[in-house]
Amino acid sequence: MSSVLDRLRRLQSLRPQNAPEKSPVEPDLPRIGQFAAGSMDALVSGREIENDGGRCWLVTERYPLETVRGRHPLDALLATTPRSIAPLYPNAGLDNDFDFRRAAFIDTETSGLGGGAGVYAFMVGVGVFEGTGIGDWGSGTGDRDASSSQSPIPSPQFTVYQFFMRHPGEEVALLTALAELLGERSGLVTFNGRTFDAPLLRGRYQMNRRFLPGGVGKPAVLAEDAPHFDLLHPARRLWKRRLSSCSLSNLEAQVLGLQRTEEDVPGSLIPWLYNQFLQTGNAGPMVGVFYHNREDIVSMVSLAELLCRHFADPLPSARAGELHPLDLASVGRVHAEMGLVESAEQAFIHALENLVSTRSTDDFAALPEIFDGLGWLLKRQERWDEAAALWQRWLSTVPGPDPRPYVELAKYCEWQGNDLEQAQMWTAWALHNQQSAPVRQRSPQAINELQHRLARIQRKQAGDDDTPDSHISET
Repeated sequence: MSSVLDRLRRLQSLRPQNAPEKSPVEPDLPRIGQFAAGSMDALVSGREIENDGGRCWLVTERYPLETVRGRHPLDALLATTPRSIAPLYPNAGLDNDFDFRRAAFIDTETSGLGGGAGVYAFMVGVGVFEGTGIGDWGSGTGDRDASSSQSPIPSPQFTVYQFFMRHPGEEVALLTALAELLGERSGLVTFNGRTFDAPLLRGRYQMNRRFLPGGVGKPAVLAEDAPHFDLLHPARRLWKRRLSSCSLSNLEAQVLGLQRTEEDVPGSLIPWLYNQFLQTGNAGPMVGVFYHNREDIVSMVSLAELLCRHFADPLPSARAGELHPLDLASVGRVHAEMGLVESAEQAFIHALENLVSTRSTDDFAALPEIFDGLGWLLKRQERWDEAAALWQRWLSTVPGPDPRPYVELAKYCEWQGNDLEQAQMWTAWALHNQQSAPVRQRSPQAINELQHRLARIQRKQAGDDDTPDSHISET
């Protein structure tokens, strides 16, 4: 056997020895030496808790309700409901019974960026409103040392509990403590939690069911059909037309006007940092992870308040300068989809007038979509003359080969005014603009459709049109 191994080693030595390829993220990995060195109890202000599942680490941070995050205090959320967003997500349970006082704001930090049985949540942060008489956890946790180390909640506040496993053997203790905290909660608020955090936690309870203490199981609030306000999806509906990214960190910066301190760490590095902690026992890298998790949770409160308020009644926010015209137009589209015609129309009009008056080069590119949305609303109500005036304003305000206002005017002239000559003129004009536009701005599909439309109108003028009902699909 040794001779075979020797031959394999000699063959290996004859191969070209290329330098090993570096991981794509390796240049960005921090040096462990740049973090403060020390144990968990020395660097992270928390305490060890013990329950029937074992022991884990708990960090608690309390925020007075008057704490301002962005432009508004945290308790501003308690005056709102997600009722205005509920029609967009009928299976999320965001009806009249959803109460932020009874909700849990959850964010997890995991041992890997993907899914699978080997990925677990080594940290689960939970934010809750306390001191309101609903499910206060801090003064009676089931933690055997709670009576000596915690006191009753002195006044209403928002509390963030961060459960942390110092090694994978503490997962049962973490899940036990988490189950108790969530037992009094009736809804979840997350950022992409419907896809990631909630399924992950359900899976961890399932995998550990044999090891959990008697009576401890998956909290009802984590069930798939439990009320769940996932902020990511309405955030995209509101801000994606203006922002390049709707990540939580970008929304913090661009919408809330917040800037995190140097203590923060990139989310993509958190699994690596935890692995370093497990290998070295140095809790230095975890300081930034606790900060990152906590900031995510508190920011959810402010974002939830903005989403509820903007979708419910966007014009006051727009007049106060809290809602950009592009965001207002996004609300207009959502309200139009929901059948809130009057509100949608006012949102489009306000957004249009603001953009036209400012004439910002960047924002001006959004005008066609606003004209299009408002025109669609007017058509839906059969307010044809107003719609025609709007389309003419569109083509005179926004230069370029966009055929849409010309086509809409051609339809209006043909089917509402029975004026084939004007319909032919608008169609020919749109076709000319397309054919004479720079190559990169031309649309072969639009040219073909315009040519087909023009030929049909001309046949109709000559009395040869054989498609008398074609207007049904156009109007």
